[in-house]
Amino acid sequence: MHSWVAHAISKINSDAHRSADTHLFKLPVPGLTGVDLYLKDESTHPTGSLKHRLARSLFLYALCNGKIKEGTTIVEASSGSTAVSEAYFARMIGLPFIAVVPKSTARSKIRMIEFYGGQTHFVDSAPEMHGTSVELAGSIDGYFMDQFTYAERATDWRGNNNIAESIYRQMEWEPHPVPAKLVMSAGTGGTSATLGRYIRYKGYGTELTVVDPENSVFYDSYQTRDRTLTSNTSSRIEGIGRPKVENSFQPDVIDQMIKVPDAASVATMLWLEELIGRRAGPSTGTNLWGVLQVAGEMMNRGQTGSIVTLLCDSGDRYLDTYYDPNWISDHIGDLRPYSDTFARWML
Repeated sequence: MHSWVAHAISKINSDAHRSADTHLFKLPVPGLTGVDLYLKDESTHPTGSLKHRLARSLFLYALCNGKIKEGTTIVEASSGSTAVSEAYFARMIGLPFIAVVPKSTARSKIRMIEFYGGQTHFVDSAPEMHGTSVELAGSIDGYFMDQFTYAERATDWRGNNNIAESIYRQMEWEPHPVPAKLVMSAGTGGTSATLGRYIRYKGYGTELTVVDPENSVFYDSYQTRDRTLTSNTSSRIEGIGRPKVENSFQPDVIDQMIKVPDAASVATMLWLEELIGRRAGPSTGTNLWGVLQVAGEMMNRGQTGSIVTLLCDSGDRYLDTYYDPNWISDHIGDLRPYSDTFARWML
């Protein structure tokens, strides 16, 4: 058994060694004065999203903790991107993989899970994912990867080229090398935990702002410090927002949270395409809306500095949903109250 585990870990580490870091690029926003915006493009990972980092860490964590052995079926609760990345790593080390996903998950993500050899098990809504995954894994003697519990502990937040260390290294030659703000949305809460811990570990003055979509309880939990909050509805911004406060969500490393309307997230996602000529997913729109609010506050106070956020995944995964005007009209609503605000940033 030990030889198989050692071989599996070696394969995963070899894949990481072959992979280049993701780009950090400056966002051209003419209306900003004294505040520089940066996007770290996580869509360039082999599986196309930020979740590639998480999936690698979760597999290494499970292997090193003796949870996975040869032949173990991996089960994960995911709205899509984590499942795509975990299917990739499961195939790499020769394990079966089943993703428990909401029926509303983008078809393109389902196709990618299947492309990497995974299977899908559908539930009606996000609140059903966890319980179904536990039952499914138990019924087949599989292992429930449980990203929402282990995301914050599977990543080495002190360094080892995690996303926080990468951001600060890439910022070294910029006019404001230590960002005034990092802005991040929360799905598991694992990335925001890594960012917040790394800031404190290194003694940086950066503040961490976490943005949250509608139908998610993270924002309310942060404000009230009540971790028992739940919701019966699913987030309409795929990949972020949760109907319960997940174990990986660490409010004590967060300096500020902003609630972002779903229409604002989608409007900002579409505005970003006009700005850079590339499509990003809706969670990137959530991130960028938060960035613009923070940037506006800094300008009003006469502050200068840099703000960094993430381009979480490519918009090509959402062509039949968030990039379809009819779908937007039916599921999100009128974007004009938000899209009309972008003119101020283009002056």
